Amino acid sequence: MSSGSEDDKPLAKVNGHASAPTISKADDRAMDAADSKVHMAPVGVSIRNGPVDQDRMDIDSSVIGQAKRKSRASIDQSINYKDDSSDDEAPLAKRSKTQHKQPDSDSDDEPIAKKNGARLPPSAKNTDMDVDSDDDEPLGKIAAKKANIEKEAAKEAKIIRAGTKAKKPAAKKAVKDESSDDEPLAKPTKRQVNGTAAKKTNGVKKEESDSDVPIAKRAKKAPAAKPAAKPAAKAATKAAPKGKVAAVKKSVKEESKDITDEDDEEEEYKWWEESAKKEDDSIKWTTLEHNGVIFPEDYQRLPKDVKLLYDGTPVELDIEAEEAATFFGFMLNSTVNVENPTFQKNFFRDFKEILDRTGGAKDKNGKKVDIKEFEKLDFSQLWAYKDAQTKAKNARSSAEKKAEKAERDKRDAPYLYCKWDGRKEKVGNPRVEIPGLFRGRGDHPKTGCIKKRVLPEQITINIGKEAKVPEPPAGHKWKAVQHDNKATWLAMWQENINGHYKYVMLAANSTVKGKADFKKFEKARELKKYIDRIRADYTKDLKSEVMADRQRATAMYLIDKFALRAGNEKDTENEAETVGCCSLKYEHVTLREPNTVIFDFLGKDSIRFYNEFTVDRQVFKNLKMFKKPPKEDGDDIFDRLTTTQLNKHLSSYMPGLTAKVFRTYNASYTMSKLLQELKVTNATVHEKVKLYNDCNRQVAILCNHKRTVGASHEQQMKKLVEQIKGLRYQKWRTKMMMLDLDPKLKKKKGAAYFELDEDLTEEWVKSHQEFLVEDQKAKINKKFEKDNEKRIADGEKPLPASELKERLKAASELEAKFKKENKTKKVEAEGKGPSVEKLEAALLKLDQRIKTLELQSADREGNKEVALGTSKINYIDPRLTVVFSAKFNVPIEKFFSKTLREKFKWAIESVGNDSTWEF
Repeated sequence: MSSGSEDDKPLAKVNGHASAPTISKADDRAMDAADSKVHMAPVGVSIRNGPVDQDRMDIDSSVIGQAKRKSRASIDQSINYKDDSSDDEAPLAKRSKTQHKQPDSDSDDEPIAKKNGARLPPSAKNTDMDVDSDDDEPLGKIAAKKANIEKEAAKEAKIIRAGTKAKKPAAKKAVKDESSDDEPLAKPTKRQVNGTAAKKTNGVKKEESDSDVPIAKRAKKAPAAKPAAKPAAKAATKAAPKGKVAAVKKSVKEESKDITDEDDEEEEYKWWEESAKKEDDSIKWTTLEHNGVIFPEDYQRLPKDVKLLYDGTPVELDIEAEEAATFFGFMLNSTVNVENPTFQKNFFRDFKEILDRTGGAKDKNGKKVDIKEFEKLDFSQLWAYKDAQTKAKNARSSAEKKAEKAERDKRDAPYLYCKWDGRKEKVGNPRVEIPGLFRGRGDHPKTGCIKKRVLPEQITINIGKEAKVPEPPAGHKWKAVQHDNKATWLAMWQENINGHYKYVMLAANSTVKGKADFKKFEKARELKKYIDRIRADYTKDLKSEVMADRQRATAMYLIDKFALRAGNEKDTENEAETVGCCSLKYEHVTLREPNTVIFDFLGKDSIRFYNEFTVDRQVFKNLKMFKKPPKEDGDDIFDRLTTTQLNKHLSSYMPGLTAKVFRTYNASYTMSKLLQELKVTNATVHEKVKLYNDCNRQVAILCNHKRTVGASHEQQMKKLVEQIKGLRYQKWRTKMMMLDLDPKLKKKKGAAYFELDEDLTEEWVKSHQEFLVEDQKAKINKKFEKDNEKRIADGEKPLPASELKERLKAASELEAKFKKENKTKKVEAEGKGPSVEKLEAALLKLDQRIKTLELQSADREGNKEVALGTSKINYIDPRLTVVFSAKFNVPIEKFFSKTLREKFKWAIESVGNDSTWEF
């Protein structure tokens, strides 16, 4: 696209090697000659997380003509590790900063062992970097599907633009005719082809289609504009759609009432039904009131008999040093962290700094104890105290737990909501981070560092000019108070580990968050009008003679085809080394003839990205060229391209277009086409949910939304298997009851019908029977405890122990029954008025339950290495899920939790019952 300009010049680089500014024809001829001797694999086939082949090797680039290159220094790109590098979650006013996150927690309860003098748990293997995948085969099929989807996208983009030019004078008529649009979901709707209008924005043609506008919003566009006679909220209520989704809308409305005080009810603000846009979108609010932040409780000192030991000697510590010691001592159950040498080293360094500042450690006689070696520290008393406290807390009665929760909720209530332009909006998390030890993701170099307690003097408050400023805790003051109506955060501070800013933001279901989501998905929808041109241009530029253009085209190919993140430039030392497409290094890419590219690097959140892709031959040749000697490990692959330059180029096609939009577009458009291809006939709700999840999984694989297999996955799968076996055992007992009622059935149905499944061995049956007896006892005890709590709350006398004993007789009877069945090999019919017909009906229900659990098991196993939630929440337009729900009559609750239904209420209500809505 671009000709020789500043992009042709090599970027400043220190101790590195640069690509030549232009590509000679000799280079291309040499590569074309080599092409005639190779046989290429199909483009798009990939292997995820597979083993690295021993014969994998870098290509010998000696056959390529050696163009004269300028030596150049490299930008010193120290790596910038971010807890969350996705700007989708970042504050609107501070896109480059990370938002407030709750601290990590650990819940493992493993035994403690002594290691190197310090009492530590046994070692645990960190498998973050060694994840095997069984998704290799399906990914090739997915890539093939994506190729067909891309062809459809190109046709659709041309249809949209052609419709824009042809129907521009009749735009109003197109809007009027929309209500009769009953095209099937798999075809472009009339409003996509006809309902468009074109205008110029900064010299770039921008086409707007009524298909991009929510239904309720389009309904308002038909009549001529008139001054609103009623408040927007009331008008919006009248425009609310009816139909299949009415029940879903009702449930969402009821849920919203649950978090609204009765004395502060107000009419709901349906921003998605507003027809007019604000002139200045940068102004986020005009009035803002809130009550500040919730600070963590003050540290409570340990009992006098609980001490940190050094070389066997109990030591006295200052309160700050003692608290720091508990940070380590209280997490001894987290073996992955406390046995990590980097974690230990960082903690000990910070702990020593606190000791030096607070007077150090002393023995019981007041004599100073010089703590020099971490291995001599013994935290066992601290862990034992913490463990006892946890068990005592868990052993409390339900009434005590409820009372504590009620007290906490009462204390926190004033901070949970704010007034935003006069509307009551929920605050996401008003709590200031608690002090503790920094974990980090992956092999973070700062893991184990002490996170200091955040004081009011570090916190900046953002609030309206006319609002009352929240009072800081007694004896303290805020760092600053500002009135920035272009910022969407309420409070901000800088943490001491990485210097990141933490924010208190509005909740996910707030107006400002909803608008940001809506804007993001609409931006992705707009891209479908230009996608064919963009792909055609970068395909052409893959052969550009200008090195900068060829590198940019190659990066765009990888970002578009394989959903690589663009990557950000790093500028902070001593942080985890994570990269994206534009920041790939020489060692991250391996080439294997004829057209296989192997990527192996740490991606976002320090999760290993390992993929083998078969690419277009020209892309392979380009990467081969970008790795030509004298480039070596540490040199950039794309040394004439930055993320900023790439995004600037993309914005020439469409205002606001960045590399990140491609991920949202590809995820949503692919999901849309996959859902359209589904053929659902006579399927149960659970089968429909699995079909949806299968489509979601394909999108997640394409977007490389991977996760490590959770520690609890194997246990959960075993539990599911046991549940299925338990139902099969129950099914066998039911058949035996039928035989008890009618012995002739054995001859009618055959002896095999009444046999126990082979894998339900005698040993397993006895073990399962014991489980059923113990489970019944637990249920009886729990019911008895709840009954007593209710009686005490009502002022009645609790039930005597004899009542519990009487109730437990049922479990004893069940145990006796099982013993008799095992001895006689017969099962007596149970229940009131048992009959063969009733038992056959019970068998059908059991079969359905077994089928449901088997679907869940297959679904969970298929998703063990794929993060479906990341795709569904952040990259797939939620309106597609609403359409699937309405079209196939599946409750929206099957896809969205209560929190997500509140977050995506705009999507649920804007689509309504329109099952033909398209991305």
